[in-house]
Order: sequence, then C-alpha cells, then structure tokens
Amino acid sequence: MAIEINDTGTGIPEAVQARVFEPFFTTKGERGTGLGLASVTESVASCGGSVKLRSQPGAGTTVTIVLPAVPSTAVAASAQEQSGKVTRVLVAEDEIV
Repeated sequence: MAIEINDTGTGIPEAVQARVFEPFFTTKGERGTGLGLASVTESVASCGGSVKLRSQPGAGTTVTIVLPAVPSTAVAASAQEQSGKVTRVLVAEDEIV
C-alpha cells in the first residue's frame, strides 16, 4: 500500500532534501524541532515500510509512504470490496511558514 502526499508549494532545494529525514534538522530556526519526517520515517520503518521524497524547487513536493501488505483473510476480503477505489484526503495548513 502506498500513501502519497502532494503539495504545490515552492518545493525543497536539493541541499535541504538531502537532510530532511535527519533527526533535529529544521529550516524553521527556533520554532522547529526537526522531528517530523524523522519520526515518520522511524515509525514507517518499524512496520517494514519506507518513505520517499520527490521535490523540485518551484514545482512542489511529493512524500510517498510505502507500507507492506498485511496477510490476513479479513484484510484481503476488505481489499477485494475496495478494489479499484481511490481515497483522497485533503490536508490544509493554516499557518504559512
């Protein structure tokens, strides 16, 4: 299963992209803790998944979270019922950084 989060913001410079998953790395100065993507990556990895980042300055960013399938008859039945359906979630940020 993959979850993709897209934005149409300013994108992330290459030098910053190389560091976004590092614990305590932040571009927010005193306001940031730098634990967001590091925590997400650790949580996803503990489930056997991965997090990927694609960004182009001026064109936005996409974060993809890939999680392994869970072998379960209940999950398989639910997946068959949902076959072909796509769910989208809109997240709106109320603070411009």
